[in-house]
Amino acid sequence: EAGQAQRVTGLIKDGSCQCEVNSTLWSFPALKYEAVLQQIQTCEGSLSSLQEQENVTARLQPFQYLRNKGLYTVLSLRLLGQELSQLETDISAHTQMNNAQKQKLSKENMKTVKENLRYLKNSVESCKTIPKDFRTSISNPVSTKVSPYGKSYISGSWGKQAQMDSDGEKSSYWVQPLVNSHIYGNTMRVYQTYKDFMASVNHKDVTLAPSHSHANSVDGPSAVLYGEALYYHCYRSADVCRYDLKTNTVKRVTLPGTGVGFNNKFPYCYYDCRSNSDVDLEADETGLWALYATIGNHGNLVVSRLLWDNEAQTLNMSQTWETRVFKKAVSNAFMVCGVLYATR
Repeated sequence: EAGQAQRVTGLIKDGSCQCEVNSTLWSFPALKYEAVLQQIQTCEGSLSSLQEQENVTARLQPFQYLRNKGLYTVLSLRLLGQELSQLETDISAHTQMNNAQKQKLSKENMKTVKENLRYLKNSVESCKTIPKDFRTSISNPVSTKVSPYGKSYISGSWGKQAQMDSDGEKSSYWVQPLVNSHIYGNTMRVYQTYKDFMASVNHKDVTLAPSHSHANSVDGPSAVLYGEALYYHCYRSADVCRYDLKTNTVKRVTLPGTGVGFNNKFPYCYYDCRSNSDVDLEADETGLWALYATIGNHGNLVVSRLLWDNEAQTLNMSQTWETRVFKKAVSNAFMVCGVLYATR
């Protein structure tokens, strides 16, 4: 039964050796396969009647939307599992019905059911690749400070100087508010120390562009202070801007790729979209990164590394990677040690 050979007695008949072989020991159970195939055909007939009574297609419709958007969660998978279990029970109850009295399930509906099951199987296989010892823990939100601009400014960027080996602005903190429809901005505020930042004193206000709609204004909550410059998504474009805090000049570079998403084309979404988060500037221990999506990469995340050439005074893209992570199916993404992480 484990792939070993059989020993049988043969008889010489009509000039040849004839023997009987026990087919139940074959590695491929042909007889069982035929029985299962017959049962499947019976179930397909039963599904037709079941659809008329309980509308299987309508019950699977919510999961069809989730499959198209790539938004399966633990809850949706559990609900789908319950639906499939109930479906299995209903099929068992109808297997004794006369198939001649049932209409066949249409090819289109059967295809929809099979696609949902296939996607579920693939999702399960993907989950199996996650290490069993993988654990993460996140605390409850901790409020440290209200925006110095007031409670009406609900969107923007803020943080600490991101370049660890920076000579200038080494311990500074900054705030960049989005003031026009919570999408566009043209100012930022810099504090030299954490103590000043918390007390909202000894700050320096910087004007990045003449107006909210200027080509060099900030588009979306994606800025990062790296070294002596603020990097951000340029107003309604496929470009990244670099505002030099020392020279008050702006340099820009166009993101590589076909059909770079901007103007709310590929924001972080999941269930609720984060308005105009198409281009996300991130910094880690290894450098500066742009996270975005393109039509050429089917709306999946693209990662490009940014490099500032101080001698030539130009902003460049050194390398680009295309992923298979659909950007609108994640709520955020970030870089750590040159590794892309996406959250849902």
